[in-house]
Amino acid sequence: MDTKVTAKMKIRKPANEVFEAIVNPEKMGNYWFSTGTGRLEEGQTVTWRYEEYGAEGKVHVLELETAKKIVFNWGEPEAETTVTMNFLEEEDSAIVEVIEAGLKEDDPYLVQKMMGQTGGWIYMLSCLKAYLEHGISDLRASLIH
Repeated sequence: MDTKVTAKMKIRKPANEVFEAIVNPEKMGNYWFSTGTGRLEEGQTVTWRYEEYGAEGKVHVLELETAKKIVFNWGEPEAETTVTMNFLEEEDSAIVEVIEAGLKEDDPYLVQKMMGQTGGWIYMLSCLKAYLEHGISDLRASLIH
């Protein structure tokens, strides 16, 4: 059985602006990964890099519905997970829900991974909110491991 984590945040911008900040690597570089090899498009694979941490990974886009949903796989082959981002328009805001599924129940480090992934998604959404609502772009990669 697979296990999942969920994070959700309200961002006071229209869903199309929030969606664009995630699929566009130039905008993403202001709050999340430092670079991406291309815009997210359904059926495509892009590489996201965290230059500050010396890390990179492939993102395989499974589904993309403008301002509504992004679904992608990422991670090492033996530990690949599926991330679903849902965007719900609410007056002048968007509620962004991130669900990461595929964490293995029999993994001896499951609790640590779940805590890490949940914290990571909350941090990403917080940085996205700060960037879109207030133009703050210096929170990215501020976590110390």
